[in-house]
Amino acid sequence: MDIEQARGVLCGIACGDALGRPVEFMSSSGIRAEHGRFDEMMGHGTWNQPAGTITDDTEQALCIARSLAEQHEFDPSDIAEQFVAWYDSNPFDIGRMTMKSLSRLKHGDGWEEAGQHVWETSPEGQNAGNGSVMRCAPLAIPYAMNWDRLVEVSRQSSQITHADPRCTYGCTVLNLTVAGLLDDADTPLQDALDSVGTSAPDELVTALQPLARGDSPDTLETSGYVVHSLQTVLHDGLSAESAEEAIVTAVNRGGDTDTIGAIAGAVAGARFGASALPDRWLDAIDEIGELESIADQLVEMP
Repeated sequence: MDIEQARGVLCGIACGDALGRPVEFMSSSGIRAEHGRFDEMMGHGTWNQPAGTITDDTEQALCIARSLAEQHEFDPSDIAEQFVAWYDSNPFDIGRMTMKSLSRLKHGDGWEEAGQHVWETSPEGQNAGNGSVMRCAPLAIPYAMNWDRLVEVSRQSSQITHADPRCTYGCTVLNLTVAGLLDDADTPLQDALDSVGTSAPDELVTALQPLARGDSPDTLETSGYVVHSLQTVLHDGLSAESAEEAIVTAVNRGGDTDTIGAIAGAVAGARFGASALPDRWLDAIDEIGELESIADQLVEMP
């Protein structure tokens, strides 16, 4: 595996997250009206939030990555503990399903119970957010060549907070796609969809299959709904001609910009490598050194 591509996954998450933070929940037209197309955002301009500041997307991805590096394996109980410790640190941002699940974990639920309970008691429309997909890509690095295990750990990592099959298989499809990119596959998304087959929810497969054929949907949504998020980021991440273009395009769509940016960043980082990410972005993020170091460790995991 090209270590630059592995670093690109983690650094790409952080770049997309930080790029999207200052304009989160703004519309695409609102972003253009207030800031123009902010290709030069980090390191330039004046923003309501500090340029280069990461949010819960990167922070939770770091929880997973640190656990993998420390335990030398996927340990959902340890990841759950890292999530709870992060939750107790009074983070800047946290999704509703994640907050409810981590509260249950803190009060005694096992990792396999908390997210399941929250999902089962949440109404449709509030039960399949993108909060697990945004953080899961570190898993694709150590398990890139073991797809059976990658499917298992991707689903379990989601289940901690997001147990809906659209979320668990959303993480699976994303991670298999990233793994394919790390292995320089010609058709990474199609390979991922072929791997999950009929096990994945029809709604997810129907939304992503056109992208695997190279088609562009008429509309791309940027809500917090996991299917919308994956459709948008996989379109932008797989069709752009550079990592910068992928992330900037995704963030400029508006909506859930930090998460859309973070996931698109993972895909683009896996395609193009960390060296393709602009220095002005990397220099603005304090965590880049740790992200690169952990990526190196994940590549060496047995």
